[in-house]
Amino acid sequence: MVTSHVLTWEVTASQGYETSWIEFRGSALQARGRAVGTRPDVYWISYDLDTGEDFVTRELHVRAATAHGSHELRLLHDGSGRWTAGGKHLPEVDGALDCDLGLCPLTNTMPVLRHGLHRTPGERTFLTAWVSVPDLSVRASRQTYTHLGRSETGALVRFASGDFRSNVEFDAEGLVIDYPGLAHRMSASAGARPRDPRHDEAE
Repeated sequence: MVTSHVLTWEVTASQGYETSWIEFRGSALQARGRAVGTRPDVYWISYDLDTGEDFVTRELHVRAATAHGSHELRLLHDGSGRWTAGGKHLPEVDGALDCDLGLCPLTNTMPVLRHGLHRTPGERTFLTAWVSVPDLSVRASRQTYTHLGRSETGALVRFASGDFRSNVEFDAEGLVIDYPGLAHRMSASAGARPRDPRHDEAE
């Protein structure tokens, strides 16, 4: 079974908006998104995200444009902890399982789902490959997620990195509803369709 979602957030941190088309295939996620913002500069981005099993990032491909020009990033994870960008090894993020695209509420989903933090108590600290928007530079970011309790719509999970803290509301699918200081969801649609074995063979 393939479950699909189309989500739109108002991204208050960038004074902009983002829409993401998301598909879950078991414990893997594929998504493509478009965003526009006005802070820190006027920009637009598009991205494609692909994960393997347990929501471990395989690839993040981002294209960005500002008044100063356009550029892109192809961030790859080999599954054993080694990361490259444009073919160049990034040793500072080796060992990370997740990418984290700046100003993008979608990329908080993978670590939360992997450890069920939208459903059960727990606290986990991760190393992530954080991508700055709109310049698309990559650096290591250590982040902590703590389950705070269930809510009517899902759960509250505290996100912490450095001096930043935010109590993020996730729905039952592990997708962000409200992320104080970053974004809140404006609309959502969801559906399910049976897996097509011919599609699997083509992959």
